[in-house]
Amino acid sequence: MPRKSAGGGSSAFEQVQKQARALLVNLHKEIRSKESELSKLKEEEARLGTLIGRANAASNGMLAGSQGRVNWKSVFSQLPKQFKASDVRNVRGLKGKRPSEIFAAITRWIDAGVAKRRARGVYERV
Repeated sequence: MPRKSAGGGSSAFEQVQKQARALLVNLHKEIRSKESELSKLKEEEARLGTLIGRANAASNGMLAGSQGRVNWKSVFSQLPKQFKASDVRNVRGLKGKRPSEIFAAITRWIDAGVAKRRARGVYERV
């Protein structure tokens, strides 16, 4: 049973709980406001990105939006039974990817057990 202080007020623990609840409420409010601000910034980023993407596409001859996220599962399913990093690069949309990104994907496939290394630079789908 919680102890009451001699003055008839709340115990120290109850006071700490009350303060913690108040801090938690304030923290939730702050998180909501930051999330709202973040979503507005993301919308602005997307608008500016389309402007930059279109400007880059016109100057580079590239398609707008070609630098988006890559669905690596889809890329993996398009590869032959035995493949090299160059085969991965030849999949549509990966021409501009850095070698580090290609090899990171291959490493993830090996770690996931869906691919094996056969020889230096040669991999196989499992």
